[in-house]
Amino acid sequence: MWLTPEEVPVKSALKLWVTEKSNDFFLLQRRRGHGDTGGKFTGMLVGALDTVLDSNARVTPFRIVLQVPCSQVSWVIASGASLEEVKTHWCWLEVNLLDSLSVFENKEDITSFVNGKIKGLIADESGGQPDPEGLREVAVRLEQRFGLPQREKLIAQYTCCLWKSHVPRQGWLHLTHNHLAFYSYLLGKEVKLLLAWADVTGVERVSVGRVTDVLRVRTRARQRDFSMFLSMDDAMATITQLTDLALRRVLPTAGLRTPHTLIHTPLTKRALDDHVLTQEVLSEFGLPRRESVCEVRVCALWTPYLRSHTHGTLVTTDTYLCFSSREPGVCVLIIPLSEVLSVEKAETSSVLPDPVIVSVRGRRAFQMVGVCERDTLLEAVTERLRTLRWTHAIYKGQHTHPTPLISTTPYYTFCYDGKAEKSQRHIISTRPLISLSQSQMPKHKAAEERRKEVLWDERFEEFGRGVHMFRTACLHKLVAMGIPESLRGELWLTLSDASSEMATHPGYYAELVERSLAEVTVATDEIERDLHRSLPEHPAFQSESGINALRRVLRAYAHHNTHIGYCQSMNILASVLLLYAKEEEAFWLLVTVCERMLPNYFNRQIIGAQVDQSVFEELLRERVPELCASVADVSALASVSLSWFLTLFLSALPLSSGVCVLDAFFCRGARVIFQLALAVLHANTHTLATSTDEGHALMILSSFLEQVKHDEEDCVCAEAAAGSAEHTHITTLLKEAYERFGDISAKQLERLRCRHRIQVLQSHEDTIKENALRLVTPEVSLSAEELSELYDFIKTEHLISVYWGDGVCVSGVCSEGYQLDLPQFKSVYSALSPWQEGAHTDTVARRTFTLLDQNQSNLLTFTQITHWLDMLYCEELNVKIRWLYRLHIPPALMDSEDDPSPLKSPLLSTTRPLHVDRPNGESGYEEQLKQMLKDLAKEKERDSEKPLPPMNQREFIQFCKTLSNMFHGDAEESELFQAIAMVTSLLLQIGEAGQRGGGGAGPEAGAETTAPRADWTVSLAQILASLLTEAALVAFFERPADLRARIAAATQRQYQQRAAMLELEHGSG
Repeated sequence: MWLTPEEVPVKSALKLWVTEKSNDFFLLQRRRGHGDTGGKFTGMLVGALDTVLDSNARVTPFRIVLQVPCSQVSWVIASGASLEEVKTHWCWLEVNLLDSLSVFENKEDITSFVNGKIKGLIADESGGQPDPEGLREVAVRLEQRFGLPQREKLIAQYTCCLWKSHVPRQGWLHLTHNHLAFYSYLLGKEVKLLLAWADVTGVERVSVGRVTDVLRVRTRARQRDFSMFLSMDDAMATITQLTDLALRRVLPTAGLRTPHTLIHTPLTKRALDDHVLTQEVLSEFGLPRRESVCEVRVCALWTPYLRSHTHGTLVTTDTYLCFSSREPGVCVLIIPLSEVLSVEKAETSSVLPDPVIVSVRGRRAFQMVGVCERDTLLEAVTERLRTLRWTHAIYKGQHTHPTPLISTTPYYTFCYDGKAEKSQRHIISTRPLISLSQSQMPKHKAAEERRKEVLWDERFEEFGRGVHMFRTACLHKLVAMGIPESLRGELWLTLSDASSEMATHPGYYAELVERSLAEVTVATDEIERDLHRSLPEHPAFQSESGINALRRVLRAYAHHNTHIGYCQSMNILASVLLLYAKEEEAFWLLVTVCERMLPNYFNRQIIGAQVDQSVFEELLRERVPELCASVADVSALASVSLSWFLTLFLSALPLSSGVCVLDAFFCRGARVIFQLALAVLHANTHTLATSTDEGHALMILSSFLEQVKHDEEDCVCAEAAAGSAEHTHITTLLKEAYERFGDISAKQLERLRCRHRIQVLQSHEDTIKENALRLVTPEVSLSAEELSELYDFIKTEHLISVYWGDGVCVSGVCSEGYQLDLPQFKSVYSALSPWQEGAHTDTVARRTFTLLDQNQSNLLTFTQITHWLDMLYCEELNVKIRWLYRLHIPPALMDSEDDPSPLKSPLLSTTRPLHVDRPNGESGYEEQLKQMLKDLAKEKERDSEKPLPPMNQREFIQFCKTLSNMFHGDAEESELFQAIAMVTSLLLQIGEAGQRGGGGAGPEAGAETTAPRADWTVSLAQILASLLTEAALVAFFERPADLRARIAAATQRQYQQRAAMLELEHGSG
């Protein structure tokens, strides 16, 4: 075991210990007298001393010592009771530490580094996390060192090394809910690193120089390398999971949702481990994604075909009992609780310990023995069974009314090629389409079908029939040979377990059809366009009955799952399903494929298919290296497979061969598509090596797949159609895929998907950013660098609210980039606005938000914020003043906004007469001012802009207040205040003059000298003209400002300021 480093003198160590192994820095030593058979006196003496000493003082016979060259002191770092035990630690030191120590220049650095590493390993061995008290202490230190709020929860921590300038820095890696934080303090040097999971673009294990096992975390800016973990696999899995979950939360446009197992559960290391287990179980057994693992027990299942008990693992979920044998391929059993009649315990005996009997429909029962904690398991399963029956009873009670096959709603006529459809679309077909359109089967094909049916009947007799049949390697071989057409629909339902969903939702499909055919949406329009593109060469879809059935299935699914709606390639899959299954069965098969077997495939972004394509590329590099060595661009070659995954090879293979792939897919899951795709590329390795470009490679693969025929087909006709080209049997191709790539498991694919999903989501985020910048660039004068940095700053502002907000963040991502709500925009305003109004900043920020939010969505897009900053930083003075003016009139300045200043200037509240006789007309300065305004209007030629209403006295007070706050702290503060005083005085006189003039401007003004005077107002033109008379004000508003510098400065303090603000909000709440 590892020991807390203890100093021992070198001389004394050499007397009592014998060195067994050594290298430049470490010694593996054996205690003298242990294992000696020569009877030497020294060994006998040491052995006698160890024997006489009590058990607490005895010394373990083996140890590892750190011996730095030219040092008089050594350090004991590990010990063991046996040589094998201590050799494990010795090998770890050689692999992880030995090569790294050569980079240190002095012995003190080596000693400090190794001692720190060993102490970290001891902490890791204690469980990966300190005790709760210690965890709280670590969290407090983490908050102090990195300025994170208390809401940032620590998930796990590991001792490791961060490689910096080719030198390892020993420290602690802290993994929190939203961040990766590394801290090291060694020899007076402090190293701190904080990365948000949302910035991580990749996680991988690599070799760097002599260090063979390095965990690399990549961001867009750079990459960070960590090594010397006690458990590299655990650290990498945790980092990958946290990154994946963070990207799901902060990138809602990707269409991925947070797994249901983590929505209402506090995020902890244990919760992450449970989530991984759940995902692996769901993938292995092909269960619905809504399931959660409840219990896992080791037991033995009675397998009648082997006439013995098969040892394995029993897994229970919310609505399933599943068993998997310890040896792969021997036995897999899936029992839906909806099929279970009872779960009982039998009498225990020496032959049958702790037996459990599970009775299912069809007069079948399964016996399991050696079930750990049997009573607890039975109680939990019985309770779930009772709840499930109660739920089904309620559902059936709500759907007891008969649902007519012919809808009572009026018909909606759609036209195709100018001809109206006349058939009734609401009649649900109860037979597979192939039975309606198939002609007389050839004799040789009929004989082959009968032979297959006999084989399947024999299997049903021995292994059972239905969803709870025993699934063995024999089943996989039988499926690879091809399922007979008479059993294909039934077996698709059974193997995929779609039959359970259909059985628990009686009448649901008929209701969907009735509702969906009466609505018109974007999805229905897309469906109508693709109906006649679905297997147009097949007779079943050359008639209205086939087209109507396809329409009903696709529309019903679009209504059933509005999150997906309709996606291209669904029509091809649904068409093939309708050929061999009844209409309602085809619908539930489509639900199973889209929501369970291929999640996230069929949406606008096809994230799931992109992730699997990226996984396939890695598998291609690993499993077919000879092809990768001969092809320049493997990524382009792997991209060809996207259509294979989306259509399950149905669009690439002849129909009869594609149906065989679908057989294997329903039997073995999505891994079949990976295995088959790898087999196709492996079979064409030499041909693809001669391809000149991506198009040529696509032609090679397309030609190969077109020649993949089914055993039943007429090979003579196939060869005649293809010329001299040789054809390949689909059974042979599937067999080769199983034999060569059969070790690719569902568990392996889930782990690869989690890691590659990070890259795909970040690529999706990059696309959103590129589109947002491309849209706004032609409209503004900001540089590309400024726009990019501004986008990242706004993104971080959004992320901070997601991290530490109240959990209900209304901001998000749209096609124009990130959107901010009012609190977020206030933070951006105070950080980036060139006008700082002090205590008045919050008020002006709110008015700015109101003015920018033209559609009143309470959200500002990246485009709107960019236009606002472009105006403040790049536009001319008159545009800035116009914006400032708009901030102080409605709708920005609301009537309900209180004026906190009780001071009323005597110039504003004048007691002068209402009317003044002006025999000479307006005063001289008014004449000059009018002329100035006319010249300014001609010069700027802003007739195209909508004229703004004049500003009243209350609004003018707010305008002056904003100007006064803007000048506080400025280098030219005194000159600016003097200038604004002059401008204010001038504008007050203009307003008074206009007030008096307005009162006497009416037709009856001379009749009554006591007529009420007009409202006090000033216009934008008057304010602008007055400001132009003061050079200090002109210089202030035309002063250039560096947006990039302001963004850089704000970024440095963005986390701390926003985190503190959110903490105050939650504390006050």
